[in-house]
Amino acid sequence: MERGRIRGMNIALIAHDSKKKLMQNFCVAYRGILSKHDLYATGTTGRLIEEVTNLSIHKMLAGHLGGEQQLAAQIEQNLIDLVIFLRDPVNTAVHEPNVENVFRDCDLHNIPLATNLASAELLIKSLDRGDLEWREMYK
Repeated sequence: MERGRIRGMNIALIAHDSKKKLMQNFCVAYRGILSKHDLYATGTTGRLIEEVTNLSIHKMLAGHLGGEQQLAAQIEQNLIDLVIFLRDPVNTAVHEPNVENVFRDCDLHNIPLATNLASAELLIKSLDRGDLEWREMYK
């Protein structure tokens, strides 16, 4: 495969309540890259991203209603190639997704995971350069 030409990666987008606006801004900034891939998100995050980007998002349930578990199941089945989980490590509400499930599943299945804006930008730029070609072996 030609470097930089990866298409069709499955990207999961999750954000705690206090990080949803940041996720929207991230997706606006990287809309061009994200538009080349299949996007999955918990319900509210997905709706908010769609509102500002017009990107097509496969929306799961809201995180507190099981959306995080739905995405974790996709990770376990090796159906997700990259996870961006903008989390609030200090002020997480009880109803918000459990980070530990996603972290464990990404570690178990060797899925790249970004948990803050800096690592999300590094991964999305790496994806655009073709640095995630190795994920094709796992599919």
